[in-house]
Amino acid sequence: MKFGILLSILFDLLIKRKITASYIAEKHEISPRTVYRYIDALSLAVPIYVKRGRDGGICISDNYKLPMGFMTAEEYEAAIEALGAMYSQLPEERFLVAQRKLSAQVKAEARDLVLSGEIGNILVDGGTWGDTRTFSEKMRLFQECVRENLIIEIEYHSRAGEKTQRKIEPHVLVFKQSVWYVYAFCHKQRAFRLFRIGRILSALKTGETFRKRPFRREDIPLNYWTTEKTVDAQFEIAESAFADAQDWLGVENIRMSHGKWLAEVTLPDDEALIRKIVSLGSGMQVLAPKSLRERVKNAALEIAKLY
Repeated sequence: MKFGILLSILFDLLIKRKITASYIAEKHEISPRTVYRYIDALSLAVPIYVKRGRDGGICISDNYKLPMGFMTAEEYEAAIEALGAMYSQLPEERFLVAQRKLSAQVKAEARDLVLSGEIGNILVDGGTWGDTRTFSEKMRLFQECVRENLIIEIEYHSRAGEKTQRKIEPHVLVFKQSVWYVYAFCHKQRAFRLFRIGRILSALKTGETFRKRPFRREDIPLNYWTTEKTVDAQFEIAESAFADAQDWLGVENIRMSHGKWLAEVTLPDDEALIRKIVSLGSGMQVLAPKSLRERVKNAALEIAKLY
């Protein structure tokens, strides 16, 4: 498999966002079957998917950018100059588009802080510490689509692992329990749905716009859990987990008693609760109820078996 062809396909996708297998086959003088072998290989590292139907093709997610440090500053400069020289000899728009994209990449890499929100009364950074920009760029894309009323086609992975293609009309971004969602009207289900942004593998602007549909804050299912069961839990919190416990339980639910940090709080009683407690390791001990202690203990034993 030729690396040069893989790079050529990648750059064509970055410029055009959607190309056909016949275009790639003709350009590189290979068979359509070979084209899809290249696409399969490229999709292991890049969010690419094949869209079937009349308006189909090979697409790349609109939130994808070249990885940080993909080329050195000197390599970027040389590539930009080469594209300018090519345009002077063959004035085709594609050379200018590629030049603009590489210039934008250089500027993006020069920034030290990547924010998905704008500075105002609230400053929101949608990425994580040490974020490689993948999630932040996804947030930027959805923010743009909400602001500009742009219909977007997504590949969504459900909790059960099912992959579906959906057209959605994003209306608002939602942040809940350290998770980002987009509240959008789904064309497939003909209703509003709350989509976890982390479960969206790829997102492609369709070029269509929509008119905002009326909804109320109360319509957004912010108060749901996967189970209606709750548990009144008591914890002892060590210094190593104190900051994380504050973020999760709320500082108002944590108190000092006899030199120990204790928390009493009502929580949704599901497997997500067990995973959260286990993630804090030895920094959090369940004091009550006994049934919850046993479930955490069993989960820890199952993890220990892996090692």
